[in-house]
Amino acid sequence: MGCINMGEKISVIGSGSWGTAIASLLCKNGHDVTLWSYTKEQTDELIKYRENKKYLPKTLLPLNMAFTSDLSEAAENEIIFMVTPSSAVKETAEKMAPFVKEGTIIVNASKGLEEKTQKRLSEVIKETIPKARLAVMSGPSHAEEVALFLPTTNVVASEDIEISRRLQNILMNDTFRVYTGTDMVGVEIGGALKNVIALAAGISDGLGFGDNTKAALMTRGMQEISRLGIALGAEPETFFGLSGIGDLIVTCTSMHSRNRRAGILIGKGYTPSEAVKEIEMVVEGFYTTKSAYILAKRAGVDMPIVTEAYKILFEDKPAKDAVLNLMCRDKKHESEKNLLI
Repeated sequence: MGCINMGEKISVIGSGSWGTAIASLLCKNGHDVTLWSYTKEQTDELIKYRENKKYLPKTLLPLNMAFTSDLSEAAENEIIFMVTPSSAVKETAEKMAPFVKEGTIIVNASKGLEEKTQKRLSEVIKETIPKARLAVMSGPSHAEEVALFLPTTNVVASEDIEISRRLQNILMNDTFRVYTGTDMVGVEIGGALKNVIALAAGISDGLGFGDNTKAALMTRGMQEISRLGIALGAEPETFFGLSGIGDLIVTCTSMHSRNRRAGILIGKGYTPSEAVKEIEMVVEGFYTTKSAYILAKRAGVDMPIVTEAYKILFEDKPAKDAVLNLMCRDKKHESEKNLLI
């Protein structure tokens, strides 16, 4: 299938690796795309080199991509992709709010939770910009591969299925396949919490454990993500899709994953703060671990892997002790109903 040239006016808010890759994808599809950076210095560098040297090096950016650090300019477009770190979503949305037009579609493509409130990022955006219509996008999509136009699939979800379908048409081309959905809760919870399990998988690798260990962490980790998501109102089926098991697989197994890389360092003996600093990019799983731990307590959901990850990251628990605790838990039956095990 060839590119769909609909000529939509689209802004991408956030010029990290994923934001830059999304902007490149949209340009390939013939849209009028503006990439917003937090600083003028970053914008000037993108204009000068047509390359994001810090976050997505050696990838030339399309000549038809526009750049700005003026949020009022970027916020006036018909469709906006939010791709900032989760910690910056609320502040950025507050600054955008006065310039966003009624009915603008805002797509949350960031993967995390608001640290102070544990809210999903689309909830934060909706509360801050109530005039907007919301959607979310997630799936197994390393920015480095999307920017090289390697075959990738994602899901877009909105409570209004027509918005999902419109975004599907805007995004899809011969290297980026998009599925639609309406379960915003499940898509966001899956996309956020897989980073926690990826950290745990990285710790396992850093400790020198094998494929058996990682497979167990991924499988049981998805059970935990599903339990929490269902408790928050998500559809169980979502977690068997692209934003659930799909994203979990790619994040736990690839060295593109900054969460896995940070976990490897922790497993090798780095402190969590040293590991995060070494990665030199935002490690969302570090912050999401605390949010997931709090959400699990609040919802009364048993999440032993998340709990042990929290203790490693925030209570200085030795990783090997955490693994021993997981292995020696009370005996369980695997296939209880509704994943509540």
